[in-house]
Amino acid sequence: MKKRLSPYLTHEVWQVLFGGLLLLAGVLAERFGAPGPAVLAVFLVALAVAGYTVWLDAIKGILRRDLLDEKFLMTVASVGAFVIGSYAEGVAVMLFFLAGEYFEHQAVARSRKSIRALMDVRPDRAIRLSDGIEEEIDADDLSLGDTVVIRPGDRVPVDCAVLDGRALIDAASLTGESVPVEVGPGSALSSGTVCRNGRLIARVERVADESAASRVLSLVEDANEAKSRQENFITRFSRVYTPAVVLAALLMGIGVPLILLWTGHAPGWTDWLHRALTFLVVSCPCALVISVPLSFFGGIGGAASEGILFKGGNRMNALAHVKTVCCDKTGTLTEGKFEVRAITPAEGVERETLLSLAASAERNSTHPIAAAIRELAPAAPSPASVEERAGRGIVADVNGRRVLVGSKKLLAEEGVSMPDGAQGSVFVASNGQYLGSLTVGDAVREESRDTVARLRRHGVRRIGMLTGDTEENAKPVSDALSLDFVRASLLPDGKYKAVEDLIAERNGSVLYVGDGINDAPVIALADVGVAMGGVGSDAAIEAADLVIMSDKLDRLPKAIRIARRTVSIARQNIVFALAVKLAILILSATGINTSMWLAVFADVGVAVIAILNAMRALRVKRL
Repeated sequence: MKKRLSPYLTHEVWQVLFGGLLLLAGVLAERFGAPGPAVLAVFLVALAVAGYTVWLDAIKGILRRDLLDEKFLMTVASVGAFVIGSYAEGVAVMLFFLAGEYFEHQAVARSRKSIRALMDVRPDRAIRLSDGIEEEIDADDLSLGDTVVIRPGDRVPVDCAVLDGRALIDAASLTGESVPVEVGPGSALSSGTVCRNGRLIARVERVADESAASRVLSLVEDANEAKSRQENFITRFSRVYTPAVVLAALLMGIGVPLILLWTGHAPGWTDWLHRALTFLVVSCPCALVISVPLSFFGGIGGAASEGILFKGGNRMNALAHVKTVCCDKTGTLTEGKFEVRAITPAEGVERETLLSLAASAERNSTHPIAAAIRELAPAAPSPASVEERAGRGIVADVNGRRVLVGSKKLLAEEGVSMPDGAQGSVFVASNGQYLGSLTVGDAVREESRDTVARLRRHGVRRIGMLTGDTEENAKPVSDALSLDFVRASLLPDGKYKAVEDLIAERNGSVLYVGDGINDAPVIALADVGVAMGGVGSDAAIEAADLVIMSDKLDRLPKAIRIARRTVSIARQNIVFALAVKLAILILSATGINTSMWLAVFADVGVAVIAILNAMRALRVKRL
């Protein structure tokens, strides 16, 4: 590893400085008439100082049978320039190449900065509380159910639930949210968040390797393995392009003079060798090989600092072309916190009877609506038996009575007749008699309206909702958000079929946002699957292409803008690099301009400009 003498005075800088001084000395010696051998000696030392690391890497490439990398091409070009007497140009080729490498390393270091910052998210140590004794241990040694102490300034070591104490929690490093959130008993804490004040006692809910911070790190690490379409293009392009231009340079430098010699013309060895070497320097694909992956690396790193985790550059390509967005309702477009807003008993049925039977049937259900119903009759008895009907409701035995709680479809299946025009979210019947209905509401998230408006401004043509909830509950949410379509009462396979149909229309990429385990198949199917990271299930996060750690839908438009900007920067670099190189290759091959300085610009200059452009992908704060 190269030793860094300071943040900016790297090994390459010293090489360029000393090599540059020796180059200047050689030029001055040549101008003032120094003996030829002395001038050559100065230039050779300058070349050795500037090029020895490149030569070593080129030799390693040869041993790896990777003959045509940029280090090999630069070595051939610089040594070849000396062979034809262009000493200053030969040294300049190497110096400018080193300067380009310096800019590349600085750009990569800056891109990695946001990734390295994430590495600090996962704390190594934790304070375990056992029998009243506090003990500092490795966070990896915590087990489910352990009790931990979190002091002011501490990072939460693992995902846990607060047992005692109140504090402000800063989740900026994990989710990008700058406003601390107050927590207390019963609140969930994600690993990597910071306790700003107060002392908390919490119970471990996930071990270290399964906690939020570890998931973030693994997602970001995996992201760099998934190449974008542009990166794959550059890889394939380089495998064909580099051997082709090397062969062309050989034909130009050796083949053309031999043909001229055979036909009786002056071969002009020096001129054609100079053209070939210039052609070789220009052909080096450094600008493409470096800047395109760097663009996506920067975009992924910048997004990660905002709590938006892409699983690779290929996901950015798909997100940049999204035209249809589908969202789950509960917990995505809405708060996911239900409350009973209206109770409508049938004629002759007491309100308490309706609530008690409904709460009993829902006693053991984990559905959010069931929790809202139970709150109104906490003393309701437990059912003797329960049968869940997927997507329709519950059939329970409550004190010998067959109680139905669910949709109109459930009651119709059981032959229960309802009054014409019966309204509500949940319908209740007992022993074949209709007892009434409950209207359960779920508040629309504050950011949902703004998110829908911003998505439309970003060119998304259709925004809709796919939900397992009833039409009665889904329509008010759809109307409030002015959605283009809503499909309700969908089982998981129904959502899958709906997204499949949208994809088949081939009207741009289809994006689906969800958070539950039942959303995982649909998230995996969509062109772009988005999981809400904080509350999302492990299955949804695993299936997703994009994870929003803050659980706030308003990050979705920003993710689209980051993806589009990153893809645009990568395309700019491809077009710019190829256009400049092609123009100068033509000039070099035809002999219109065979200046090695122009060749150096076409290689190193273009690479530096492309790298600086790629670094713009890191700037995501104002998007």
